[in-house]
Amino acid sequence: MPTRHTPRLVLASASPRRRALLELVGWVFEVVPAAEAEGPPLDGESPVQYARRSAEAKAVAVSREAPDAVVLGADTVVAIDETSLGKPADAADACRMLAALAGRSHWVHTGVSAARAGEVLGSEVASTQVFFRALSSDEIEAYVATGEPLDKAGAYGIQGRGAALVERIEGCYSNVVGLPLSRTRELLIAVDERINAGNGDGQC
Repeated sequence: MPTRHTPRLVLASASPRRRALLELVGWVFEVVPAAEAEGPPLDGESPVQYARRSAEAKAVAVSREAPDAVVLGADTVVAIDETSLGKPADAADACRMLAALAGRSHWVHTGVSAARAGEVLGSEVASTQVFFRALSSDEIEAYVATGEPLDKAGAYGIQGRGAALVERIEGCYSNVVGLPLSRTRELLIAVDERINAGNGDGQC
């Protein structure tokens, strides 16, 4: 329970993956889901810029509802050739995304932002390069049929059955799942060292 010496920490996300990551390393927090990301990328906006803007928008929106708390917002963007891939609209869209990712590398960018009372206190973007193996159309269709890709940016979940699609990664694993733990911990402690941010060291 937060005291006057320990600020409330609120996660502005309904993502069960982000919640599980924070619980894994012992963070003390509440959950107040934010609205979805701020629409599609703006003209000329890079995937990194989009991830940062979306994370900041979520953190700021929820911080207005909980002005006494430090609010953590996050948004993950999968990018191929500087084109941002969101969540698939349907199974056919998921198949299209996975076919585009197959046999090559792409980037996963997660924007993380801390806000209080409607103001951004700090933001970070972590990036991980992910290499997919070659995939047949049958493999893609079978994976999409599981339903796992339909609520995930880029149409795959590396922490689930989607792990079988990945050849290797370069960078932070938890970032691909949805939250770069060490970078997030560093951000929150920089914002307010009293925050009970668990032990994210070594978790990237």
